[in-house]
Amino acid sequence: MQPNEAPTLPTPYTGKNPESAYETLRTIVLVLIAALAVRAFVAQPFVVQGRSMEPSLQNQDYLVVDKLSYRLGEPNRGDIVVFRSPEDPSQNYIKRVIGLPGETVTIQDEQVLINGTPIREEYLSAEDRARLLERSGTLFVEETLGGQEYFVMGDNRQHSSDSRRWGPLPRANILGKASLNVFPFSDFGLIPSPPYETSEPDPAATD
Repeated sequence: MQPNEAPTLPTPYTGKNPESAYETLRTIVLVLIAALAVRAFVAQPFVVQGRSMEPSLQNQDYLVVDKLSYRLGEPNRGDIVVFRSPEDPSQNYIKRVIGLPGETVTIQDEQVLINGTPIREEYLSAEDRARLLERSGTLFVEETLGGQEYFVMGDNRQHSSDSRRWGPLPRANILGKASLNVFPFSDFGLIPSPPYETSEPDPAATD
């Protein structure tokens, strides 16, 4: 140091770096935008409320809903879908697709028929399978679906408000396909769409 030269003092540390704070804020905003985009167009979480999908899904199961598949294609029979309720669009429901556009769905003595042909539903609750075998039901429903309509039902037939009550589900109400069960961890895994087998009509059911 030269004589009479004033010493250089270090800049006090303020604990703030404007550039670092800006980058952090920018990252947070980008992450939020990406998350909103994913939720709007790709996938969203959904928590099952109630017993209507037992035994396939349980109350409080935490699911991932695939929203992209139905942007590229159409729902298939057996898909479990999340949709806006036709009665109250502010509420989201979850049911299984049974009838497809253009089909006639008939329910007689608990048996579901598609265009007059019975289908086998192995995923039904034990209670509903017993009722089907006993032909103990009294409900008769027949619905011919329009070009953008689906017939949906809960797997737990005695505890489900579905197309039997409020009619066909418009395609526009469907939000996505329940594709992954995340929680509880004991049930973690993909949610399959079952194959459907048909059987010959039971004369006792069609007389």
